[in-house]
Amino acid sequence: MSTKNQGNQDPAAPSAESGAALSILSILLPPVGQVVEGALMAAGGPLTLDQILGLYTDDQRPARDTVRDALAKLAQDYQERAIELVEVAGGWRIQVRPEVAPWVGRLWEEKPQRYSRALLETLALIAYRQPITRGEIEDIRGVAVGTQIIKTLSERDWIRIVGHRDVPGRPALFATTRRFLDYFGLRSLNDLPTLAEIRDPAFFADALDLEGDGQLQADANQQDQNTAQGSAGDGANQSDDQPT
Repeated sequence: MSTKNQGNQDPAAPSAESGAALSILSILLPPVGQVVEGALMAAGGPLTLDQILGLYTDDQRPARDTVRDALAKLAQDYQERAIELVEVAGGWRIQVRPEVAPWVGRLWEEKPQRYSRALLETLALIAYRQPITRGEIEDIRGVAVGTQIIKTLSERDWIRIVGHRDVPGRPALFATTRRFLDYFGLRSLNDLPTLAEIRDPAFFADALDLEGDGQLQADANQQDQNTAQGSAGDGANQSDDQPT
């Protein structure tokens, strides 16, 4: 009788040996929260949910909700700390809180790169009017967009060409990138600040580590002078191509 019962055992039912192996495995695996935190610390950039799940083998992979719960707990644990967990377009990342960033930034001797007001205005127009051509930006600003500005924004991978306008000459259409969203801590373009905030140079000064409003004002004064010179001349647009 006992032999017959063993022969009719459901093959899908877990054996005692496999159950014991799973118990041992669960003991050896670190908590999901520790794996998530360690990965985000070491990544040097945002990680998506799929990338975090990809750290596990098929037989060890936790449920997506388990990882989400671990992320939520990390964000809660960081509430009173100098670092924070934020969700951006590229996924989740751990970063220094803006409140302590000025002090932490002194660890690096290199001075932060300064950006001209012309570059910031160009970036803002691309962000809010995308896709947009260089000529359309020039029409709005009233001055030519310097080649160096487009080059700098492209090299930083903040803008990219997404197509061409179907008009004579087929000018390139510019739009922002995921890296742009990640850099400014945005999950999507819907998270962009209001136009009133974006017109305030202080918004970019905080995000881009500009060296005070004095430099911004100097750029604005220079731009006004260039515009005035252009109006007094033959009407040709003046380029605001400046070192950045």
